[in-house]
Amino acid sequence: MSALDTALHGLRTLIADGALRPGDRLPSEGELCETLGVSRGSLREAIRMLAALGVLETRHGSGSYVGELRAADLIGSLSLTVGLLPMAGVLELTELRRVLEPHAAALAAARIDATTIDSLGRILDEIEGSDDLEAHSRLDHAFHMTISRVAGNDALTSLIDVLRSRSRAYRIPDADDAAELKLHSDAGHRAILRGLAAADPVAASAAASAHVAQTEYWVRRYSGAESPAAEPVPGLD
Repeated sequence: MSALDTALHGLRTLIADGALRPGDRLPSEGELCETLGVSRGSLREAIRMLAALGVLETRHGSGSYVGELRAADLIGSLSLTVGLLPMAGVLELTELRRVLEPHAAALAAARIDATTIDSLGRILDEIEGSDDLEAHSRLDHAFHMTISRVAGNDALTSLIDVLRSRSRAYRIPDADDAAELKLHSDAGHRAILRGLAAADPVAASAAASAHVAQTEYWVRRYSGAESPAAEPVPGLD
């Protein structure tokens, strides 16, 4: 184990064991170096890494503190690395979405209100009537994340957000395929909304599962084609 790994493991152990709790200020560098058996350089690098992940918070002139350690925030920090995945990695994320998004839709179906149903309907109207790729991506994301938030689990919402973030960056390079994808995507959105509007967790879950399955089909089809599209076309949902 390298000195950096030792410092990271030591700090994580102090936090996981409750010796350092959310909001606590870290002991001095000298004390931590002695406790963990590492140099100041290794300790500082470990602190920087944990700060980037949201575990620690460094305050200028005050020191480093343990963050709130909210599950949603820590999961959200995965976007730092998920954003680097190639298409093959997107496929693995899509398989995870097939488990999580139907669950979120089922939870939302039992909790959603009429105002939110109306809002989701307006979003779909805009998606179906828009040829603007950036607007389409933004509205599509708003539709799915609204459902996740209604589900009522912040950690689940954060994880779905992370898993969806990478696929949104890809574009289908064939215009005909992109048109077919959008056709199925629009229909899938409407099926999800019908399940939600009917307060039917089974129907909403099934529609969400079918919707993600369509995305998975296109990811598999294009898993070896990552060159930028010659013309702007809709991205993966």
